[in-house]
Amino acid sequence: MSIFYNILLVISMALTLVYVFMWHKHFDVHFTLIFAFIPVANVGYFIGSTAKNAEEMIMAQKVIYLGGCFLTLFILMCVLDRCKIVLKRIIRIAIMAFTFIVYGSVLTIGKYDIFYKSYSYEIVNGVGVAHKQYGPMHTVFMLMIVIYYAISLFALVYSLYKKKDVSSTMIKLLFIPETICFVSFFLGRIITRNTFEVIPLGYVISQVVYLIIVNRLCLYDINAVNADTILESGDKGFISVDFNNNYLGCNDTAKSFIPELAGIRVDSNINKNKSIGPDITKWIGDFKENERKDKVFYHKNDKVYLVDIDYLFDGKRKRGYCLTVSDDTKNQKYIELINSFNTKLQEEVEEKTEHIVEMHNKLILGMATMVESRDNSTGGHIKRTSEGVRILIEEIMSENKLGLSDEFCKDIIKAAPMHDLGKISVDDAVLRKPGRFEPDEFEKMKKHAPEGARIIHEILKDTDDEHFRKIAENVANYHHERWDGSGYPEGLKGEEIPIEARIMAIADVYDALVSKRVYKESMSFEEADKIIMDGMGKHFDKALEPYYISAKPKLEAYYTSLDGH
Repeated sequence: MSIFYNILLVISMALTLVYVFMWHKHFDVHFTLIFAFIPVANVGYFIGSTAKNAEEMIMAQKVIYLGGCFLTLFILMCVLDRCKIVLKRIIRIAIMAFTFIVYGSVLTIGKYDIFYKSYSYEIVNGVGVAHKQYGPMHTVFMLMIVIYYAISLFALVYSLYKKKDVSSTMIKLLFIPETICFVSFFLGRIITRNTFEVIPLGYVISQVVYLIIVNRLCLYDINAVNADTILESGDKGFISVDFNNNYLGCNDTAKSFIPELAGIRVDSNINKNKSIGPDITKWIGDFKENERKDKVFYHKNDKVYLVDIDYLFDGKRKRGYCLTVSDDTKNQKYIELINSFNTKLQEEVEEKTEHIVEMHNKLILGMATMVESRDNSTGGHIKRTSEGVRILIEEIMSENKLGLSDEFCKDIIKAAPMHDLGKISVDDAVLRKPGRFEPDEFEKMKKHAPEGARIIHEILKDTDDEHFRKIAENVANYHHERWDGSGYPEGLKGEEIPIEARIMAIADVYDALVSKRVYKESMSFEEADKIIMDGMGKHFDKALEPYYISAKPKLEAYYTSLDGH
């Protein structure tokens, strides 16, 4: 049987090394002691299997009982700690002292009749046979094991039904090694008829289960997955949820912010709590779709809480989600106060510039409405191209290698709706023609560009915003010019064309391609993109190509969102 015990010893040592590799500073010290003592106990069984005389066998017994006494104690302490049952310090000391006394009696084997009244050992047919008569302390030892197991069993059952902040999965896992050790100790010899001990095998199986337990241990320990100093400060709440939306726990601060958390059982689906579960699920869902959505404000009663969503890490592994909750009420009230002040200040500024604002609004809304009402082939064109210009400007300004000012960018976006105002002067027979233009009709249509610039000049000539007026005129007058000089109305070439008109041209042509007209169906984004890209350096400014490329996903998303696209 020495081979059997030797194999179990090697396996137990290997499992202990695995535990060392997985070790985390927040692991319960009793787990470490269990993994340290099991190989020691198995050493005792191995020594006993190779003993040649009574002295060697007595030494083996003393090592074996080292595990028998203290492993049951450490298993009990593990159960109590994981079930969050806190014993008074004096009780813990008393239990520890009692265990030491029992083991102290073990050390008297071979000298006194306290643990064994008598002990002898002989080799029969090559097999060691021990003859022993138990003393009073052996009975105490057996009672100690039964009492420790009974306490552990009671703690597990009580926690399973009464303590919602303890994982039911953890309780079930803890029950396995506890029961395996107890059964192997009391029933093992009966089953094997004293031919060999099954306790070492029970120890090894228990180690495997404990490895499974420690693998999940950090998920349930808020102190392990969040910085201790932050937790101790008490001003931030932490909520942990695994990837299956199972609730893993929270700290006391989170419960004070959101009392409903106290009613959620660990390991149950977060949605079982109808009051807060759907909110948490939505926050996590939004974060999963877009990790930039990692902040949300949660209003409860008269408080405003800021919730930060991030991944829950165990070392470098993502194991779920961690929600950090902080009381942001004061900040939000301060921001509200600042916003109120800014609103009043803005109102005062708007009053002083009312003349310009009204003029611009009337121009943009009134004139654009008239154009839309007359042109039956480009309905919505003004609105769409304006959005296209805005998207292009955003990409240009993300790097701003063109050196455009903020004022310029704001003005071109504001001027974009005016680019086709000159169509007001085009005859209805041409403007509303349900088909392609004849050459003479196209010549008449070309006049809308300079006519639009003239109308804008007349309307804005008395304003104080000369910069905006000039941009608006250029956008209207030159948005049909081409980089190679083949455009109209003046045949400008290259950088002779104002930059605002070059930008407007891309948005204008893109909309014409992907939008349905009375004389054509809308093109696919791929077809339109090919035409735009082929036109770079011919129709359009080549320097604007990278900004068009980066803006393309946003343009496609915008047009996709419109009805009919």
